[in-house]
Amino acid sequence: MNTIKYKILGLCICLLSISNSTIAQKKKAVTTSATSYTIEGNISGLEEGTAVKLIPGGTHSSELPVAETTLKDGKFIFAGKLNEPRYFYITFGKSKGMIPVMAENAKIKVTAAGTVSTDEGQWIKFKDVAVTGSKSHDFYKKETVFKEELDKDYVAYHVGIDELSNKVGKARKEGNKKVLDSLYSTEQWKTFEAAEKAFFTKVEKTTKDVIAKHKATWWGPFFMLTNYSYFTPDQQPMFDQFSEVAKKSYYGKVLEKDLFPVSLVGTSVANFNLKDKDGKAYTAKEIVAGKKYILIDFWASWCGPCRKEIPNLKTAYAEYAGKGFEILSISIDKDEKAWQKALGQENMQWHNLLDDDKVSKSFNVKAIPATYLVDSKGVIIGDNLRGAELEAKLKELLKS
Repeated sequence: MNTIKYKILGLCICLLSISNSTIAQKKKAVTTSATSYTIEGNISGLEEGTAVKLIPGGTHSSELPVAETTLKDGKFIFAGKLNEPRYFYITFGKSKGMIPVMAENAKIKVTAAGTVSTDEGQWIKFKDVAVTGSKSHDFYKKETVFKEELDKDYVAYHVGIDELSNKVGKARKEGNKKVLDSLYSTEQWKTFEAAEKAFFTKVEKTTKDVIAKHKATWWGPFFMLTNYSYFTPDQQPMFDQFSEVAKKSYYGKVLEKDLFPVSLVGTSVANFNLKDKDGKAYTAKEIVAGKKYILIDFWASWCGPCRKEIPNLKTAYAEYAGKGFEILSISIDKDEKAWQKALGQENMQWHNLLDDDKVSKSFNVKAIPATYLVDSKGVIIGDNLRGAELEAKLKELLKS
């Protein structure tokens, strides 16, 4: 069953500084001016000494902190300079909780009440979150208020569907077509499917509207980055609508790299080690041993286009596995349980491993589904081959 992913990421360069006048006066306070910012936090409910990090976002990549500190009497402070507004995550503990902030050169205050959950993960939840002093943050909230309505819509059309949904999931896992057909024919499921289709149509429209509304400034590319969890070639034409100013902005350049990744054809694949659903580790060399060609497929449980491609992969595997063809699917899921659930539903008969966030980076994966056809020597000979294109390529390479 589809779920919404609102993945909000961003990037900033933080240069810590203390004004000369402050140093001269030997004070610990940090002053701000029109060319610098401070983010002062006051967080209740968390332990003294809790780690606090300032992490860039909006890049569709895992970023390292640009500044770190700890809570003292529930307070923290970051300071720096920005050329233009940037989106941050302020994370707490071992990234167990976060508060997003659109920073600009101003005096910004962040307040919230934190609660550490009692479950195994000990995640931190926040309430009464308030970010003041940043006009960019206020603008961001105003322009993305439509997401609150979408969240309500999502909850509304799922009311009362859990029992039927569980039955459908069980039938899918067992591959019981007769039961599935029976469940799909019920009025409740038909009503649910119609509501779901209408919901995702609304999601697509509202998302495209906010992006197009800001096509003249950096906000356009930024909203595209923060409203899409992943990109496919289908989104490339959206980039063309942006003004030259928007395209040449920081987020415009980040977006362009995501949408139009550099081809790796002709380069060699480094050996890597990842684990399957049972925790067993496999190296790339082990999987490709004795095979003529291997298709490395990057996907995720929440990626609709990825899962729509799986039947094509099954067709290619059934036809060419006996002729030296292999598939290795690597999920970039952050939620291992969601990945495990998808594996049960899809029943793929080849190796499935979970990414460690390093392998996908080594392939410069910015959009999924992403596929790389590799020969027996470990050289990439084709990329983004799917459906009929993959079939034609394998037929050419593996002629009887």
